[in-house]
Amino acid sequence: MTEDFAPARAWLDKIHALPLTSDIRVMNVCGGHERSLSQLGLRGVLPPAVKLIPGPGCPVCVCPEEDIAEAIALALTGKLTLVAFGDMLRVPINAPKGELRSLAEARARGADIRPIASPMEAVALATSTPTRPVVFFAAGFETTTAPVAAMLAQGVPDNLSVLLSARLTWPAVDMLLNTDATSLDALIAPGHVAAVMGAEEWRFIPERYHLPVAIAGFSANSLLAALYSVLRQKLAGKPFLDNCYTELVVPEGNKRAQKLLAEVMAVHDATWRGIGTIPGSGFRLHGDYARFDARSRFEIPSLPRRHVGEMPPGCDCASVVLGRKLPTECRLYGRACTPQAPVGPCMVSDEGACHIWWQAGERAAA
Repeated sequence: MTEDFAPARAWLDKIHALPLTSDIRVMNVCGGHERSLSQLGLRGVLPPAVKLIPGPGCPVCVCPEEDIAEAIALALTGKLTLVAFGDMLRVPINAPKGELRSLAEARARGADIRPIASPMEAVALATSTPTRPVVFFAAGFETTTAPVAAMLAQGVPDNLSVLLSARLTWPAVDMLLNTDATSLDALIAPGHVAAVMGAEEWRFIPERYHLPVAIAGFSANSLLAALYSVLRQKLAGKPFLDNCYTELVVPEGNKRAQKLLAEVMAVHDATWRGIGTIPGSGFRLHGDYARFDARSRFEIPSLPRRHVGEMPPGCDCASVVLGRKLPTECRLYGRACTPQAPVGPCMVSDEGACHIWWQAGERAAA
């Protein structure tokens, strides 16, 4: 169905009517928001004072390289089939020259690695090959982790295991604001995460950091409504939580999904690639479901020594994820690093800011 842009035009007119006398930096937390903003060309029609900053909303970009290395090592044993969401296959790790750098390279060497689009594809594969172990390398935020929890709660074949690398979104935003709050003026919170976890999860932003925040969907109408809301809040000096995605987001979120997450997984401190350990930001299997943990079921071969968690030399993906640099400010963007030959994870995923900007035609400065 074609989007009706009349409301978007009205929101844009309201934004242009605001008395913006100085720059206002607005971080959009979600990678899906960044993709919509770029594809719709919204940056080009906003007042110059509005600075939209990509944030930490790409799960592929922050997946620890040691987790990817574990997945590669497991697949190379030749004793199992490893499946993962498609983007994960091309994410490079910081390996020495000559060593395998991605699941795609391991697949080219003969490892049985297959891309999937949903957890149920992993179940179907395991069911169809009952004598062969299947490992689901599950990386993602709440929106893709909740279906993994539902998959396990519904029951899976005993030959299916999960190599979990799942993260919670809000702790990363909290960490970012706790260290860099003065560099931002407002935030756009992720609509799909809020649909699962609830709008109220984002109330800490105005209450703790006194910054405006609005939850947005992915249409021009919703994004511009949220942007107008936070700009107006900033000008009024009265920050609050606004929900501009009421079609899917309610204050309490999806209680059923939250119950499944709590039943199947526990929250723990977790590493974010290039960022470090963030307290209470990761999921692990617990209780009866811990028996499906691939890390306890399989002896993972020793990993080569590397600078764990670091980006490749010259790669500024961590700074891009944290909103400290724009993609075009990365030293490798468009030079050594392109979608065809990515160096850092931000150039791989459809939710990575570098990949999105490249696809939108943004090229490195001369």
